[in-house]
Amino acid sequence: MERVHEEDQFDSASSVANVLKVYVYEMPAKFTYDLLWLFRNTYKDTSNLTSNGSPVHRLIEQHSIDYWLWADLIAPESERRLKSVVRVHRQEEADLFYIPFFTTISYFLLEKQECKALYRDALKWITDQPAWNRSEGRDHILPIHHPWSFKSVRKSVKKAIWILPDMDSTGNWYKPGQVWLEKDLILPYVPNVEVCDDKCMSETEKTRNTLLFFRGRLKRNAGGKIRAKLGAELSGVEGVVIEEGTAGDSGKKAAQEGMRRSIFCLSPAGDTPSSARLFDAIVSGCIPLVISDELELPFEGLLDYRKIALFVSSSDAIQPGWLVTFLKSIKPSKIKEMRVNIAKHMKHFLYSHPAQPLGPEDLTWRMLAGKVSNIKLHIRRSQRVVKESRRLCTCDCRPSTNITTLF
Repeated sequence: MERVHEEDQFDSASSVANVLKVYVYEMPAKFTYDLLWLFRNTYKDTSNLTSNGSPVHRLIEQHSIDYWLWADLIAPESERRLKSVVRVHRQEEADLFYIPFFTTISYFLLEKQECKALYRDALKWITDQPAWNRSEGRDHILPIHHPWSFKSVRKSVKKAIWILPDMDSTGNWYKPGQVWLEKDLILPYVPNVEVCDDKCMSETEKTRNTLLFFRGRLKRNAGGKIRAKLGAELSGVEGVVIEEGTAGDSGKKAAQEGMRRSIFCLSPAGDTPSSARLFDAIVSGCIPLVISDELELPFEGLLDYRKIALFVSSSDAIQPGWLVTFLKSIKPSKIKEMRVNIAKHMKHFLYSHPAQPLGPEDLTWRMLAGKVSNIKLHIRRSQRVVKESRRLCTCDCRPSTNITTLF
């Protein structure tokens, strides 16, 4: 049987029966509009840096999924283009509840103690809501896309749906049992480079002369230590460009130009398994070469990343000569096919206002809609079990390692 195209699957998923109903909390301005104004009024590209040299406001932009989701939900219905989600104004009609707190802006732009105080205030406000208490937060969407966002109080909201950049399994960013694919959702970073549109893709078709390109920081922690090893292995290799650099204005321009000149773009793990570089490569028309053994990807229930990216284990990648030999073995016809697929898939990673059908906002609501039945199962079960029954079984239990088989 011929496989159904992804576009056909999306079309069928947009039927009225699958429309997600979301209630948006109207939180006090100090959690929402005041933080947006703070971001706007202090905007700087490069002079305000984090401890590792990243421009603060640009880093916030890369994790600004909270803004894009909220902007779509609160837009006048006449201006909205998405059919996968509708905002409801009565809580009893809602499938899910959206918490519009800008956790990343507050983390980076407020003083440490001021930020922690705001986090505590937000936690109290959220957990005081009747709908939260009815479900223990299981049907509440909490955008915490930067790994440090809301970190000081996250343990108190661990049953909510977390919107994340990845699911770091090392324990550096999330405690064991706090995040998992069935409960939470991974969203792509906001790209840091300009999109290579159809005209750009056509013009760069014959000018991509670099085999493999990377620009970024080579010294990282955790799984990102692979970067230094790759840098040492690939340094000076013909057709390979490995550059140290940051995300400032000059770095952004250099990265964009380098990606548009290259066939493959290296996307290794950073401090976390994910990296914004993956999505920068996609919107630049450069085939991502992903080297991140613990990586989880956005919307993988809807998208097949094998069509647009290559995945290599860390152990293979650092073998002398292996990586370049592997890339050179890929047939031109396969490269052309993948670049055509990338051009088709770019829209899935481009946030916009108004949010566009099949854009990342749309895919977010579609993925969340698929979680609703299981969320209701957990809520209803938690509401009807008696204290003694919890001793026997809970929905959060893990499979026993001491299992007696029948055969």
